[in-house]
Amino acid sequence: MAGQEQFGPMMDVLRALAEPTRLRLVWALSTREHSVSDLAELVSAHVAAVSQHLAKLREAGLVTSRRDGTRIFYRAATPHLADLLDQLVVVGGHVSGELDLPRPAAAPATAAAAAVRTAAAARSRPAGSRARTAEP
Repeated sequence: MAGQEQFGPMMDVLRALAEPTRLRLVWALSTREHSVSDLAELVSAHVAAVSQHLAKLREAGLVTSRRDGTRIFYRAATPHLADLLDQLVVVGGHVSGELDLPRPAAAPATAAAAAVRTAAAARSRPAGSRARTAEP
């Protein structure tokens, strides 16, 4: 379908977070750095399985790693990951009925979200075309 390529990176993030173990790993990494063995203990999984999950999260751009001797440490690739998780909790609470918060008023888009939308719109236009602007 035309125009869906603009959602590619977002879909990669959502696919990566759709697996419960990966979501738990990201949750742990959103606040501080952890070694693979620490993460395996936190999610009650084998180190090899956790390493595979972390590779998927790295491919999606959600985590980064560093080596310290023989140990590998992972951390969130962006501080915005914690914000995303907070919003997932709120949306999940609304969907499940556990949160009965008023719907927020339509707020202006953040600068980051506006920049992403502008870039996505530019990618979806045919080459050589210009964005439409409102006539005065």
